[in-house]
Amino acid sequence: MRHPSSCLEWLALAMTYTCKVSREIYREVFMSINISKLSGRKGLDDNLFQRITAFGDEHHVPDADQMGAIAKEYLVGKATVAGSQSFYDFLSAEHLGKQAFVCNGSACLCAGTQQQVHDALSKKLGAENVGHITCLGRCHENASFQLLGRNYSGAAVERLDEILQDSDINQKDFYHIEAIAPALLTALFSDLEKFEQQLQKALVDGGVALLAEIKASNLRGRGGAGFPTGMKWESCKNAAGDEKYIVCNADEGDPGAYSDRYLLEHQPLRVLFGMMIAGFIAGSKIGVLYIRAEYPESISETQQAIDLLKQQKLLGKNILGSGFDFEFKIIKGAGAYICGEETALIASIEGRRPEVDIRPPFPTIEGLYKKPTILNNVETFAAISAILEMSGSAYSKIGSAQSSGTKLLSLDGMFNRPGLYEVPMGYSLRKVVDELGQGFRVPIKALHIGGPLGGLVPVSKIDDLTVDFETFAKNGFLLGHGSIVCLPESFPVIAYMEHLFAFTAAESCGKCFPCRLGSTRGKEMLQRAINGEQKLNRKLVSDLLDTLQTGSLCALGGGLPLPIRNALQYFGDELKPYFATDSIPQREV
Repeated sequence: MRHPSSCLEWLALAMTYTCKVSREIYREVFMSINISKLSGRKGLDDNLFQRITAFGDEHHVPDADQMGAIAKEYLVGKATVAGSQSFYDFLSAEHLGKQAFVCNGSACLCAGTQQQVHDALSKKLGAENVGHITCLGRCHENASFQLLGRNYSGAAVERLDEILQDSDINQKDFYHIEAIAPALLTALFSDLEKFEQQLQKALVDGGVALLAEIKASNLRGRGGAGFPTGMKWESCKNAAGDEKYIVCNADEGDPGAYSDRYLLEHQPLRVLFGMMIAGFIAGSKIGVLYIRAEYPESISETQQAIDLLKQQKLLGKNILGSGFDFEFKIIKGAGAYICGEETALIASIEGRRPEVDIRPPFPTIEGLYKKPTILNNVETFAAISAILEMSGSAYSKIGSAQSSGTKLLSLDGMFNRPGLYEVPMGYSLRKVVDELGQGFRVPIKALHIGGPLGGLVPVSKIDDLTVDFETFAKNGFLLGHGSIVCLPESFPVIAYMEHLFAFTAAESCGKCFPCRLGSTRGKEMLQRAINGEQKLNRKLVSDLLDTLQTGSLCALGGGLPLPIRNALQYFGDELKPYFATDSIPQREV
């Protein structure tokens, strides 16, 4: 190939390449919009994603004729249906052929319980009938597994005969729940009379007054990003269009987290109330809860709460004579961590391949079916009832100046008292560890806080942190979803780093090459170093992390470098033998 010999030739080549890339971007965006609108013709009543995932519920993979029939019915290409169906773990032939799944999430991995669970299930069912799953939200006692569609943990693995004989055996788990005053999210909210009274008051007050209370509360999204909730809701309220949606991101995929599962199973009315208020403010008539399939109990408990509201005529047309109409729909996920990202979640509901979309436009302007959409996580919606009960101003005085209210924290099985704790923002992390969790069962060297993309906090830094967005960011960490996974001193940091790269490689949507290829290359580099095949090159590692952080479309690839850099910064001596030189790459986070 002849290289360009002049500036004009270089410019012509650059313009040709730019036009080609622009055409590809235009084609992708146009097709995405087209599929969204075609799927939106039938909308949520005959949802394309649910039609595709129904095959998984029937335990078989659809053939080409079946997928072609769906494509024809929805006026989309066969590739659209095949691309969606082939993406999800729970729709694969490998998954559908298993009877049991062993949790391989970070908390269970660090606890060291899962090999015993795998061996016991394999002995009973045959190794070919046992797969892996991430994560079941049983992080408080580990030894987690799913058998015949139900979740178990702790000592349940010792009762396999009993469980197999009676599939309806009680599989509920129990864990410590405590609030440091005030208890806003953990105070039981199951009184339908109180629900009705609070809803009636809200409907009388009107959307303008309610939005003012939300904004005054300074509530920031609890999904990890910390975006002001009132600002998001106002954007959707002001967006043009008669058709709008409220979507609850209940795809709590962060290993180590189970706060959303708690709210959906023990406080579903709080979540539903918050979504109804969002709908009333924005002018929406429908709320969608996208709940991960790994949480079957969350789905059933939330559906029971919805049915109860319907029985009491607190859902449907003209609720409480106010002229406000609202309904709920639950959509069960199909095994994809990336669906915790808002644009991928929207794509999933629409039946598209759940890949991350470029923003702007943001969902409040063009969300589900390209209609204005409010999308928040479970804990954010659950906070609304307390805000309206006590007033936004009173709520804003709880916590710190920039991070108001309370936060749920999930403590894993390495604590002496694992469980779910509600603390005011700004609460001492040292008190969380020593007083609430009552210290560690085994020697611990680090806490991984905020999911797989959160910060890896060495125990020496615990005293520098309080539970809020600001101190975590200032010290180079991330509060995220509030999960706390303990890394024992006996667990090699290099193995944990490889685990994080492997997780990202497995869960990447594949749309951008920095995440898709970078996570895979990182996994391979670390595996070779662990196996003694080839030591790590410090410049390659640094370049890889830079590429992931700056080039990835979303926080999956872009967030992975944070815990890796934390590991390099604080555990350099332990990692030194794995590098080709004595110098460990250092970089400010």
